[in-house]
Amino acid sequence: MALDVGKKDQPEIDPALREQLAGLDALELGGATAKAGPARRVWSALWPIVTAVAISLLAWQAVVWSGWKETYVLPGPGDTLPEFWDQMTKGSFWEAVALTLRRAVVGFALSIVIGTVVGGLVSQSRILRRAFGSLITGLQTMPSIAWFPLSILLFKLSEGAILFVVVLGAAPSIANGLIAGVDYTPTILLRAGKVMGLRGVNLYRHLVLPASLPTFVAGLKQGWAFAWRSLMAGELLVVFGDTTSLGVLLSQARELADTPAVISYMIVILIVGIIIDQLFGFADRALRRRWGLERG
Repeated sequence: MALDVGKKDQPEIDPALREQLAGLDALELGGATAKAGPARRVWSALWPIVTAVAISLLAWQAVVWSGWKETYVLPGPGDTLPEFWDQMTKGSFWEAVALTLRRAVVGFALSIVIGTVVGGLVSQSRILRRAFGSLITGLQTMPSIAWFPLSILLFKLSEGAILFVVVLGAAPSIANGLIAGVDYTPTILLRAGKVMGLRGVNLYRHLVLPASLPTFVAGLKQGWAFAWRSLMAGELLVVFGDTTSLGVLLSQARELADTPAVISYMIVILIVGIIIDQLFGFADRALRRRWGLERG
């Protein structure tokens, strides 16, 4: 009897509204279950890049056609791309790229270690925050090329001079990224961690660091950008021995007024930057998926 009364008390849904709700449910389920094939996913990832490259080449050619500079000063894509391909087929070119990338990896790795240690210490100490917080930001905004006179005096023309500037360019951004991530850790998470018995190092290791990871990854990405820029400046200024790097090749092409080669090396530098940016993008998307923040 009570069951019959309950059914009578339930409001009746308008048939038109019921049909609309059913349609929305079917649409939502269809969107959740539909998955694009591998070819479609690859194309969706590549077409924005292909479009951007095509637009850039057209804009470049349009500037050449405008007659702003003579073609021997500013050659078009038709003159530069064959030179670019010719450089790609030389073993000496890839040796130069390998040396530049090795310097970048070593310098960035040192920057991560130093930046993480400094950021972790400063973020957990009010005294250190007041003493060094503004200094870290000041170092981050300081142009990396300004360090080279001091670097050359300290390390002379050597690998150390280049790595010194790369670390000083990247480590402050990494430290600031970690500090910002710790600062924006939700208070409710900290309270929950303390209720669960987390204190001191365990609180920092199991709660604060994971919570600050998105901002820390952003700091790593910015740190890489500063490291790469500092490295390119260093290879142009610090030339020693018979070492050949991308910066040395770029400088030599400029001295020979070989504009196609200059632009070719610049394209390589740009491509390396784009590839590293894509790697950071993969890491960021994986992190957001892990946190349930990925948007469809």
